[in-house]
Amino acid sequence: MRLGKVIGKVWLTVKDESLEGKRIFVVQPLNQDQQETGEPLVTVDAVGAGVGQTVYWVTGKEGSLPFLPEKVIPCEASIVGIVDEVNKNYDVP
Repeated sequence: MRLGKVIGKVWLTVKDESLEGKRIFVVQPLNQDQQETGEPLVTVDAVGAGVGQTVYWVTGKEGSLPFLPEKVIPCEASIVGIVDEVNKNYDVP
């Protein structure tokens, strides 16, 4: 899973029917210091995120798993969580 910030929404007039009713966002990847890194990507929202929120997202085969068993979604990346807080001040055993 990776951190990112939702920076925009995508509207599709023609799409695969399995994407009907799904929200699609542009996410800017963030590093551990919450600084922008890499290129923005298009994601399918599985959790009800919104523009401006920090989220975590997955890619590859895992990108479609949040939508199963309802249906298979043709996507490469999905938002799977909304981040409330990032705390880097913790002790790792």
